[in-house]
Amino acid sequence: MSDLAKKILNKKLRKNRVRAKVHGSAQRPRLSVTISNSHVSAQLIDDDAAKTLASATTVGTKVSGSLAEKAAHIGTEIAKKAKKQKVTAVVFDRNGRKYAGRLSALADAARKEGLEF
Repeated sequence: MSDLAKKILNKKLRKNRVRAKVHGSAQRPRLSVTISNSHVSAQLIDDDAAKTLASATTVGTKVSGSLAEKAAHIGTEIAKKAKKQKVTAVVFDRNGRKYAGRLSALADAARKEGLEF
């Protein structure tokens, strides 16, 4: 097995471990975060109804700065959209990533806007 294949497999296993424990509902949706090399995306998902309630992404926007700054911007944006949907509490889905750096910047920004998790 090549190093890249092993790395992808390990991330997939971590993601499945997290998803086995995290489940979103209408009252407390799942906040799923995806971070690529150049963009950050976040979604509020109701797993019971299999519906996306709100989403925010840097794709197609003119947000500049480092990825941590982009993540913080998306965190505030998703929290504002959650308030419009009358959602105050969410379950955080880190998608197999370590809770550090960009991911924690997004979470801290969302918490500052009033989202609880």
